[in-house]
Amino acid sequence: MRAQLQTSSPSGVLRTTNDIASMTLDEITSLMQTLGEKPFRAKQIFGWLHNKMSPSWDEMTDLSKQLRDKLRRFPVSSAPSVVNTSASHNQKPETHQFHNTSKYLFAMADDNIIESVYMGYNYGGSVCVSSQVGCRMGCAFCASGLNGFERNLTAGEMCGQVYGIKKLRDDVSRVVVMGGGEPLDNFDNVVRFYRILTHEAGLNISGRHVTVSTCGMAPRIYDLSALKLQLTLAISLHAPDDETRLKLMPIAKAYPVNQLISAAKHYGDATKRRVTIEYAMIGDVNDSEAQAFALAKLLKGGLFHVNLIPINPVKEKAFKPSPRERVDRFAAKLNGMGMETTVRRSLGGDINAACGQLRNTRLSITDKAQVIT
Repeated sequence: MRAQLQTSSPSGVLRTTNDIASMTLDEITSLMQTLGEKPFRAKQIFGWLHNKMSPSWDEMTDLSKQLRDKLRRFPVSSAPSVVNTSASHNQKPETHQFHNTSKYLFAMADDNIIESVYMGYNYGGSVCVSSQVGCRMGCAFCASGLNGFERNLTAGEMCGQVYGIKKLRDDVSRVVVMGGGEPLDNFDNVVRFYRILTHEAGLNISGRHVTVSTCGMAPRIYDLSALKLQLTLAISLHAPDDETRLKLMPIAKAYPVNQLISAAKHYGDATKRRVTIEYAMIGDVNDSEAQAFALAKLLKGGLFHVNLIPINPVKEKAFKPSPRERVDRFAAKLNGMGMETTVRRSLGGDINAACGQLRNTRLSITDKAQVIT
C-alpha cells in the first residue's frame, strides 16, 4: 500500500501527496524526520530527482539500502516517455538568432498524451511545457482544448517534461509554462513546479528565466502577486476591448479587460517585474490601427511589454494570420505611443507548433486506428 503525506501547498492550503518528485526540499526534509532519518538525506534525494534528473531509487547509491527500501512506499512521478518528435526545417539560422524548434509528444504513466516544445537560440535553449492534459478555457484560436480537459499535471510531471528534453538538449536555461492547459487553473502545482525548478539544489534555473502565461484568471494573478516570485507573468490578451476578446476567449465573460489589466498592474507594482502582454495577430479580427491605439491607451501607466504573435494556423479553426505589413503597422503604432513592443517570429508552423496541434493529431490518428480495428 502506498503511503501518503499531508503537506502544505505553496498557497497555504493543506493537500495530500504521495509523489516525492512533486515535493519541495522542505517537504522532503519533513518526510525524513517522519521516517527517523537525518535531515541531510533530503538534499541528497532532492538532488537525485531534480539535479541528476533520476527518478529511480535504485540509482540513489549514496543512500543506504534500508532507506531506499523505506522510500519505495512513496512513488516518484515516472518520467514521461517521448513518443513522437518533430523538428522544424523552415528556420534560417544564418539570418536570425533563432536556430531550431522541436516539438515533443510525451506519454504519461496513465497513458495521457501531452506536448512540449524546445526552442533553440544563440543564448541557449527554452522549453515550453504543458500544465494540464487538455484545457477547459476554450479559446477560439487555440488547439489545446479541442479534445476537452482531462486533468491537472503534478509538479513532478511538469519537471519531467523539462528533464526529458534537457537530457536531449543540454543547453536548456529557460522555461515557459505556455503549452497545453491554463497554468493558473492549476495554481498550486505550477507554483510548486517553479519552486522546485529554481532551487539551488536542483537545476537552479533563474526565477527570471521562468515565464507563466495565463489567459486571464484575474483573482489568481493577485494570489501570484502576494507570493512575490521572480517569474515573468505573461497575459494572453489578444484584444483591447471586451466585445472582441469575448469572441476569442470565453474567460472574458468572467474577467473583463479592465479588471484583468488592473490585476496585471497590481502584479507589476507588487513584484517590480514587467508583465508581458501576449497579443496574437489575427487577420481582420484584432489587427487594425484603431485597435493598436486602444491597446496602447489601455496599458498606459503600467509596467508592460507587448509581444505581437503571428498565429500558427489551426486547421480546425477559421482564423488566419495577419499579413506581415499589418503586423508591422500595428507594432509601429504601439511603439509610437510609447508602448515597448516586439514581434515574435512565427516558429514551427511546419511541425504543428500551435498549442495542442501535435497532441490532437496523435489523438485523431489513435481514434481512427481504434475505429479501423
